[in-house]
Amino acid sequence: MTEHDKILYDKDIREPLFEFLEDVFGNIRILEELPLGTSRADILMVTGDALTGIEIKSDADSYVRLSGQVKDYDRFCDRCIIAAGSSHAAHVAEHVPAHWGIITVEETADGLDFYLLRKPAENPEDVLEKQLDLLWRIELKHIQDQNQLPKYKEKSKKFVAEKLLAKIPKEILKTQVLAELFDRDYTAVRAETAEFRRGEIDKKLDEITDLQQKALLIIEKNLRKSQLKGRTRRKRRRR
Repeated sequence: MTEHDKILYDKDIREPLFEFLEDVFGNIRILEELPLGTSRADILMVTGDALTGIEIKSDADSYVRLSGQVKDYDRFCDRCIIAAGSSHAAHVAEHVPAHWGIITVEETADGLDFYLLRKPAENPEDVLEKQLDLLWRIELKHIQDQNQLPKYKEKSKKFVAEKLLAKIPKEILKTQVLAELFDRDYTAVRAETAEFRRGEIDKKLDEITDLQQKALLIIEKNLRKSQLKGRTRRKRRRR
């Protein structure tokens, strides 16, 4: 096998692909390995106007799971792209819908060569409701606060999302959802969420009289204090 016949794996493609995406799309935020329905997105790329899902199909991958992944990406993303190794280049267009973009990846003497074979078009489906599912409760609260909406403290996340859809014009809500994803700070949001939950626990401690329940809530509150450290995911901005 020659250097140019090298099999490209996901780990070979991912980092150079991020640089290519920055060059093509400008100011972006990359989120990796987020659940989308029954699938896990390799990459979610956030820009000012869209959430783009990017599935990597390396030379070592097959198309076995792709049909299900396509359905899940299309439920959540405004645009979708498949980044395919050279072994898939000739037939990849047969395996994704016409609105999906295609990036081909090839090993050359100078490194990996990326080519935008087909630009992604707008997903014909309305995905805003599903994108609200991607937000954490504290991020929904940020949007509630921006729009001077009630706190809905006792309501479910689904209830809050439905209220946002009902009360905020879609074009405004879309911008705010993308802004939350773009500025997501895993460490800060984790700390804020833990603090929010501790406040809820304090409120329950004032309300209940059962000593066993109180003891369990105090244990949970102490556990929340230890959950403030977490892994920060990649953040990419074009300077």
